[in-house]
Amino acid sequence: MAHPLSGANLGTLAKVMGRSGLPSHVGAGAVIGLAALARWPFSTAEKLVMEPKLPALDEMPPPVFILGHWRSGTTHLYNIMCESGEWGFVPPVATGLPWDLFGLAKVFNPLLEKALPEHRYIDNIPVTPTSPQEDEIAIANMSEVSFYHGIYFPKNFAENVNRGLFFDGCSTAEIRNWRKQFGYFLRKLYLHQDKKPLLIKNPVYTGRFAMLKEMFPDAKFIHIHRNPYDVFVSMRNFYSKLLKEFALQGYDHVDIDETILAVYERMMNAYLKDAEGMAADKLAELRYEELDADPLAAVAWIYEQLSLPGFEAARPKFERYLASVATFKKNKFDYSDEAAAKVEARLKPFIERWGYERPGRKTEKAAEEGARHGENAA
Repeated sequence: MAHPLSGANLGTLAKVMGRSGLPSHVGAGAVIGLAALARWPFSTAEKLVMEPKLPALDEMPPPVFILGHWRSGTTHLYNIMCESGEWGFVPPVATGLPWDLFGLAKVFNPLLEKALPEHRYIDNIPVTPTSPQEDEIAIANMSEVSFYHGIYFPKNFAENVNRGLFFDGCSTAEIRNWRKQFGYFLRKLYLHQDKKPLLIKNPVYTGRFAMLKEMFPDAKFIHIHRNPYDVFVSMRNFYSKLLKEFALQGYDHVDIDETILAVYERMMNAYLKDAEGMAADKLAELRYEELDADPLAAVAWIYEQLSLPGFEAARPKFERYLASVATFKKNKFDYSDEAAAKVEARLKPFIERWGYERPGRKTEKAAEEGARHGENAA
């Protein structure tokens, strides 16, 4: 698997490359195309065999979705909750070979496990063969509508990102096909995960809350948000590393800062609008700072808020996992006045809504007040 797109089908590759051009990295493009061609008869056979065995979406237990902008703690929360053993989740093999989950994936799984990076490209979170993954890479292998096609084919970066996040410019048929492939993937995943209720984490779905509610009327949701200042500087690293690692075309023209700000604004406005009036037992709103300070208490609160069963039984597993990652070192990024000015100019409504401040501002205020107090005492 020279590239995540090596798990795509020929139809998806043809449509994406038809819109965005061929890969500039000819070798990687050739491997991706050959992989899709070689897998085609096996993928087709699996679909024919498995489709009659898969349940309809409404026959499955309602899923739980973890929402939140990238770099807001969604992965940490996902990893903790999946430790219970009671949830079906997206394993690495499902992201790489979604079309071949019950066939070739079983054959190639040992090789895929060896090829896994020790840590995620964007941070220091360990990756293992059972690490829960977001499903967007899998969807990019099944549909021409995916956020990741902006990363893979940055020649049309803005178009692919906006199509993949907000369906901009997508025809009714393309949206219908996305829903079909998304549903097909979840149905396969449910069977692959021993028919456990699915726990799905994907930041992309933060802007598709209304669609998810319509597709899964009984689903429950967790939304986690983080200080927009921290999200902004961390997202610079996110895009830089993913483009360097996975872009199949040149990307010097990509305006990363504008992309971060524009996507955050639009995604959060859509989420807040669609979340209005949600029942408290259907949507749990969590601050990243609460998860970071006391993850076990945060997870306990989520279980209680959403009336999810099994917290006490899973508590020892949660505690063991949290002890194992207690020494994890988060990325640290320099913070500048220029970055703060950009965030404040565009994301002020969200900063005020959730009561955030510029990092370090409280310390600065305390120092100023201390100095004034000293002067007054003198």
